[in-house]
Amino acid sequence: MKRFWKAVKIPMFAILCSLVVGGVIIAVTGSNPFKAYYSLLQGCGLAPKSSYAGYKNIFTDFMSYVNFFTPMIFAALAVAVALRGGLFNIGVSGQMLAAGFTATIIIGYSDLNGILAKPLVVIIGMTAGGLVGALMGWLKYKFNINEVVTSIMLNYIIQYVVSFFINTYYVDPVSRQSAETSAASRLTLMDTQIGGLKIDIPLGIILALITVVVVWFLLEKTKFGYELKAVGYSRDAAKYAGIKVGRNTVLAMTLSGVLGGMAGVTYYLGYLGSIQPKVLVSTGFDAIAVSLLGNNNPFGILLSTMLITLISKGSTYMKSIASVDAEIASVITGIILLFSACNMYIKWKMEQKNRDKITGTKEPEAVQRPSKTEKENKTK
Repeated sequence: MKRFWKAVKIPMFAILCSLVVGGVIIAVTGSNPFKAYYSLLQGCGLAPKSSYAGYKNIFTDFMSYVNFFTPMIFAALAVAVALRGGLFNIGVSGQMLAAGFTATIIIGYSDLNGILAKPLVVIIGMTAGGLVGALMGWLKYKFNINEVVTSIMLNYIIQYVVSFFINTYYVDPVSRQSAETSAASRLTLMDTQIGGLKIDIPLGIILALITVVVVWFLLEKTKFGYELKAVGYSRDAAKYAGIKVGRNTVLAMTLSGVLGGMAGVTYYLGYLGSIQPKVLVSTGFDAIAVSLLGNNNPFGILLSTMLITLISKGSTYMKSIASVDAEIASVITGIILLFSACNMYIKWKMEQKNRDKITGTKEPEAVQRPSKTEKENKTK
């Protein structure tokens, strides 16, 4: 329990500070912050609404919320794996798009039944995302090209190549997006009628929870995880210890890409069902905030995913009920990221406060300089 509290106290402090600052901003705009925050819960099915549409209730809202945050779990895990190896994968959105598009044109537009289509969607998505990640890792290893530059450039390349093919071959003339994928290939069972309710059932959440456990075990309990952590702390020290830095760099980015690919298929062939040309979804970028808030721990990421997506998902309902602009939700998310980025400073201040309690002093003892009289006595 002590170890658990040590791991979560700083993220909890960051969240608390962010909510307080966000509440002040909401109050300054003339709205009630308590009503605004409660409406966020209502919009995600975590609190009851005053009324519901036909075939809907609090449970259907909650399942829609689960469907919304499922891709974020994979995306944040992708960021965390790369960060564990000392790499910054800012190309998760590109990996998502590559995986989603590849799986869509191969399986999403086919006549395969659901038993074959759904597993193939996942496999193809993992492969496509993994190849993009492996390319980034290989360029880092072979030519020492910064992965941030590589990932940004690949984001643009994937974005415009995919847009070209959608607009040329797969566009829906009405929605101006890609044609919708078949129901058999969707990883979300949309509007499934159960007991008088129409529920969105995200099959990907089961895979996401399993992946959280697998990634945790891989990073914390295996030789690969230990070597990856060593490389992340110091590449030179790891190389001196006999660890193959290049291999671990490529493997880390490949695994990160695989997770990004899983995020892509659960988003484009799960939550959304189509692809909008010339658009990179913000999920891959928001995942950076989620991973930092979760201390790059898979279980922490699961909780931080629920918080960040709660703010994003509930912002629409917050605007209609509490008259708070949806952009305020993005401001709150940004504040959370800001406080999360300061976690080392917060940790240092907390440790300093604990030391002061133990020693009974408020500040470290200053080094006493000898007085003029003492100098004269030493001279004599």
